[in-house]
Amino acid sequence: MKRIMVPILSLFMLGCGDDPLPKPKGYLRLEYPEAKYEKATLPLPFTFDKNKLSEPISKVKSSGNAKGVDVKYPALKATIYLTYKTVSNDNLDSLLRDAQNLTQKHTIKADEILTVPFENNKDKVYGMLYEVGGDAASQSQFYVTDSVNHFLSGSLYFYAKPNYDSIYPASEYLKKDIKRIMESVNWKE
Repeated sequence: MKRIMVPILSLFMLGCGDDPLPKPKGYLRLEYPEAKYEKATLPLPFTFDKNKLSEPISKVKSSGNAKGVDVKYPALKATIYLTYKTVSNDNLDSLLRDAQNLTQKHTIKADEILTVPFENNKDKVYGMLYEVGGDAASQSQFYVTDSVNHFLSGSLYFYAKPNYDSIYPASEYLKKDIKRIMESVNWKE
């Protein structure tokens, strides 16, 4: 019995040492360059400012009365998709409803959806920014219109599985670009 007890007690005595200390939490430090903007002049009925960090816009897609451009950010693995439609024959309600419904489809995965109204009376640009929190496919969506002739909507998507904690820094950086797009839209009459 002593032969068994001595090794077991020795293991207990040797196994007891200093209490382990928890390691401090580590966080990624993601730093993005300061945004520098340039006017995007494309064959579209509007102009806007785009971040120089994004790729040059190579083409405008057309389908019926809709035109679209993709503002791509390869370094952030993200794209802001812009879609322009002409307002005609009282279709503004339908365009607004479609933009709002697209955002509401994200409520399944979203923790919250904040709405931020936008109004620029001088340039006749009115709209709404939707900030989507949680693991939704799109973190930000918006629309702007002059309520008479022009309607522009946009969505931010990442080329990755939505994980809010991981894409949050990039999402916040690109949200500033979306706000700049909204603020700088100028309709060509």
